Amino acid sequence: MRKFIIGLFVIGLTSQVFAQVTKTEKLSEVVVTAVNYKYLNALDNKEVAVPVQMLERKVASYNVQDSNFYQDDFGLYHIAFYIPDGRIVAAYDEDGKVLRTIERFKDVKLPSAVRNSVAERFPNWIIVDDVYRVTYNQKKGAHKSYKIKIKNGDKTMRVKIDDTGKFL
Repeated sequence: MRKFIIGLFVIGLTSQVFAQVTKTEKLSEVVVTAVNYKYLNALDNKEVAVPVQMLERKVASYNVQDSNFYQDDFGLYHIAFYIPDGRIVAAYDEDGKVLRTIERFKDVKLPSAVRNSVAERFPNWIIVDDVYRVTYNQKKGAHKSYKIKIKNGDKTMRVKIDDTGKFL
């Protein structure tokens, strides 16, 4: 009985050796191009809220040439992207490159530099509302700013601050 079990074990191992013979096939060449990498690099969103990042990636990966309204003789396309938290209006050229964007998001999580800067300058104030704005231009890069509404008791104040924590 022992020899029989050892024999089945050896046969079981040898059958797996034959299962690993693979056929090699030559696949066609695939070219991956990152058309809008400049847009994503200019935004450099490490601490921005996840819905904002997802919508910005959607803008970067959108293909104008696959849309229903694409025509070869047009040179500029304006596309609007919406989510409940905000929107992005992007201008594309005929090749699908992002030329400029206007972005606006309400009540997003603030980066730590912005929160710390507000807390340092206004120690007993509470952040009530915030609006995150981004203007991107292919030549000038991205300009990011926050409009923050803060409250202390019955006093309210609005402040503007950039993404590094510098008050404007």
